[in-house]
Amino acid sequence: MKKQVILLLSAVLVLILLTGCKGSETPKEVNLTDFYNSLAERYGWEGTYLVDVTDELQETYYPGLGEYTLVQKVMKMPMMSSVVAEFAFVQCETEEDAGKVAEIFQKRADEQAEGGAWYPESMEAWGDAQVLTEGPYVALIAYAENGQEVVDQWKALFDE
Repeated sequence: MKKQVILLLSAVLVLILLTGCKGSETPKEVNLTDFYNSLAERYGWEGTYLVDVTDELQETYYPGLGEYTLVQKVMKMPMMSSVVAEFAFVQCETEEDAGKVAEIFQKRADEQAEGGAWYPESMEAWGDAQVLTEGPYVALIAYAENGQEVVDQWKALFDE
């Protein structure tokens, strides 16, 4: 009887250990510059109206983002505010930081949708913006023309 109990407890312990290990997968490494460049090529953004978000603009549009160390950062926005095509792709040091950065990005999207974008069509497009988190990676995708396609491509980066 003792042997059966020991075997049963051993089996339960092994199952617990295996279950605990399952959640500790780290997301694969993604090169955010390559990802953005593939989008730019696909949608014809190369050399167009999208410009880099400078460090000064970053704090204007994403207050508090400077408090986090970003391993990678690709942030683009249009030169004209009436065009909704803003992309922020970042890799944070930790998943905890990624959650906080996602809050900063969501606040940006909400503020634009609630009147910050000024034009009714722009506010509506900002209402469709998505903030996505995958491990330490965070994306803000606000794109009036093909936003869901870009979202799907972001998700596919981590499914492979």
